[in-house]
Amino acid sequence: MRKAIYDILKGKLLLEGKANKNWRMLFFLFFLALTMIFSSHRAEKKVHEIAVRNIEAKELRAQFVEGRSQLMRLQMESDIQKKLKPFGIQKSKTPPTKIIVSTVN
Repeated sequence: MRKAIYDILKGKLLLEGKANKNWRMLFFLFFLALTMIFSSHRAEKKVHEIAVRNIEAKELRAQFVEGRSQLMRLQMESDIQKKLKPFGIQKSKTPPTKIIVSTVN
C-alpha cells in the first residue's frame, strides 16, 4: 500500500507502463472538471440576472400602479370641475337627452 502511494506521488503512474491510458483518463477528468466549473458559473450568472430582472419588474409594477392612481384622480368629476371653474365652465343643470334616428328600409 505504501509503495503504491509513493509511486503515485513520484509520478510513476504517468511515466511508466501503460501511461497512455492514464494520461487519457486524466485529460478526460480535467475536461469534466472544466465543464462542471463552466456550467456552475453560468448557472450563478443566470441566478443573478433573474434577481436583477425581478427587482426591475417590481419597480415597473410600482410605477404602473402610481400612474394608474394618478389617472384615476385626474378623471374624478370633482377635480375636473375645480380645474374648469376659472374658465367659467360649470356642470350642466339639465341632463343630456338621447337623440334617436330611425332609418327607413
